[in-house]
Amino acid sequence: MFYTVRCQKFLISRVGEDWIFLILLGLVMALVSWVMDFCIAICLQAQKWMYGGLDSNVLLQYLAWVTYPVVLITFSAGFTQILAPQAVGSGIPEMKTILRGVVLKEYLTFKTFVAKVIGLTCALGSGMPLGKEGPFVHVASLCAALLSKFMSLFGGIYENESRNIEMLAAACAVGVGCCFAAPIGGVLFSIEVTSTFFAVRNYWRGFFAATFSAFIFRVLAVWNRDEETITALFKTNFRLDFPFDLQELPAFAVVGIASGFGGALFVYLNRLIVVFMRKQKAINKFLMKKRLLFPALVTLCISTLTFPPGFGQFMAGQLTQKETLQAFFDNLTWSKQGLAEEFDYMGHSQAWRHPQVSVFVVLVIFIIMKFWMSALATTLPVPCGAFMPVFLIGAAFGRLVGESMAAWFPDGIHSDGTIYPIVPGGYAVVGAAALSGAVTHTVSTAVIVFELTGQISHILPVMIAVILANAVAQSLQPSLYDSIIRIKKLPYLPELGWGHHEKYNIRVEDIMVRDVRYITLNCCYRDLHNVLLTGHLKTLALVESAESMILLGSIERSQLQSLLSQQLSRTRRLEYIRERSVAEKKRLSEVSNPSSEDSNMRASQEVRFQVRSHSGCRERWYALRPFSFSFVGKPSMMPSFLTYFPSPLCVLQIAEWEEKQLDEQVNFNNCKIDPAPFQLVERTSLHKTHTIFSLLGLDHAYVTSIGRLIGVVSLKELRKAIEGSVTVKGVKVRPPLASFRDSGTTGTSSSESEATELHKLWDRHRSISLPREHVPSESDEKSQ
Repeated sequence: MFYTVRCQKFLISRVGEDWIFLILLGLVMALVSWVMDFCIAICLQAQKWMYGGLDSNVLLQYLAWVTYPVVLITFSAGFTQILAPQAVGSGIPEMKTILRGVVLKEYLTFKTFVAKVIGLTCALGSGMPLGKEGPFVHVASLCAALLSKFMSLFGGIYENESRNIEMLAAACAVGVGCCFAAPIGGVLFSIEVTSTFFAVRNYWRGFFAATFSAFIFRVLAVWNRDEETITALFKTNFRLDFPFDLQELPAFAVVGIASGFGGALFVYLNRLIVVFMRKQKAINKFLMKKRLLFPALVTLCISTLTFPPGFGQFMAGQLTQKETLQAFFDNLTWSKQGLAEEFDYMGHSQAWRHPQVSVFVVLVIFIIMKFWMSALATTLPVPCGAFMPVFLIGAAFGRLVGESMAAWFPDGIHSDGTIYPIVPGGYAVVGAAALSGAVTHTVSTAVIVFELTGQISHILPVMIAVILANAVAQSLQPSLYDSIIRIKKLPYLPELGWGHHEKYNIRVEDIMVRDVRYITLNCCYRDLHNVLLTGHLKTLALVESAESMILLGSIERSQLQSLLSQQLSRTRRLEYIRERSVAEKKRLSEVSNPSSEDSNMRASQEVRFQVRSHSGCRERWYALRPFSFSFVGKPSMMPSFLTYFPSPLCVLQIAEWEEKQLDEQVNFNNCKIDPAPFQLVERTSLHKTHTIFSLLGLDHAYVTSIGRLIGVVSLKELRKAIEGSVTVKGVKVRPPLASFRDSGTTGTSSSESEATELHKLWDRHRSISLPREHVPSESDEKSQ
């Protein structure tokens, strides 16, 4: 027995190690990513097979080309909506909110995982301009959350909330790492996108899990004979001895600046489409009834425009996103003389050849069409991301600039008499990193590009372009993920913007709510009852008295509900009823011969009720004497005979007992009190308050002056101040507790039914009127 216990403890301690958890997480995510890519490739091949098999009839080709993606997108939207609507979209905005400390439990469930994986596979298999990277961050977080629940069976360490947050941060890196086989860029991207402040102790976890996941992901490709060895996904062969000339750096800078404007425009267009759909009440109401109509129509429109024999011939409509990227990163130059027919195209580059149109026109049409198509497609109610479409558009823009440079300098830029031809594929790499970095407001896209292409020769132009693109985009628009957070109104604290120096002069006293709801140390249960009914705060401040307002701590709402429930519990009611019953029996035993007046009084207290037999032939009246009754629960659960025939004396007695219990002083000895809730002083600056809220993941903070409670600041007040709706001059103080009445500001509040359950029972007792005694009619007497 002793050895069994020791073995069990050893197993639990080893299973609880971080590296075992991270290995399992990386392995599961690599398998999921490889299986999804395999299924997506089969779906895309099936579309091409149907299209190629009907080459004798253009109409049938069109029907096959259009119907296939419409069916897949409609299935994805319907399946996701039925199983888990939380799986719609990217998932990164929700993960940013969760990692900040806000609880969104429905986004980390098994149903959401199934809906996300299946819905994303169908959406990407349809060939629409959608991405995999954003949803895979959410999928990895779902795996980490579900794996933590499973591992909690072996030990309690996985039940620690802060530890789960650390594992979710590592999972975000795994999602990017196994999606692009880019572990270093995945870790840096996850830090930039999901974390406001990053704990260095999590650094090794992210690198370890992402590296292991990317390794297994590429090994599976070799095992399936898709690759000969472990290599980059989009391997390039740019020359290393002279990758670019110094005179080309201004062109790379132009790519970065233009990508910054393009990234801001993409975010603005995406938000404009969503806001337009929501503000148009007629359209919104119609689409709410026909939920699958919008994705079907959008897919029909996009697939029609990409039909290869139709308009798709001007934008390489027959190529998938992966094939398009491989063509953009090609070492060859497509337009040595600017005309397509003068160049011998090879492989996927043949799709960009058109007999009547220059390659520049084809690239311009591709960029314009894919730009608005991607912005529209990412609003579909399916699991999807925007990183890959934006990455593709940036590569196309870079390729356009590169082809233009190659046309302007057909022999390259001369340096020391040696001719080095310009490589347009290098410009495509720079443009892809710059535009994706501008949309996401990240610099790590440069590292992702290096790992995707497998070489680092263009590190300097890529970094210059990404930094310039970020500088332009951040000054114009929020990132795509922050824009979605604002649209969904998630409780996330935005960053302090650039150039808003007046915000640094705002103090806590300018934005705090002064009318704070609190409870005193000597309050009665009736005060708790009223507080729980009039608000939905997650926590309440505990002060010494209403006169001194000395802050003693804070108490969670659940603790107050527990105190009130214990005071009015079923056990205490039964005990009171038993005491009354014993006292009544004792009184009756002392009076052996009750007087006639007592008999008349008991008779007047009888409640008559009628019982009709099933046949309906006989009706009888019975008398129900007053009895003691206690019931705790919903009114619908009360027995039917007590609902229709309550004892008036019983109800009055319970109501009188509850009145006395509510007037008693609250005993806080068995209540968990936070003796040190986070506090600020009224002169604390907005900048420092923002830093503290972001670093600690606070929902609210109390404002005190020499220990006295004078106000409270929540996420909503802070967010409004940062967004510029609050200024130092002419401050408009919001209504008392306006932010706390919003369930989204101070965390997840209790439901209204929980808070008012006792109140409903209390109101029912008080509103019950004494039933009148039924006087039997002549027909009743005859039936007896």
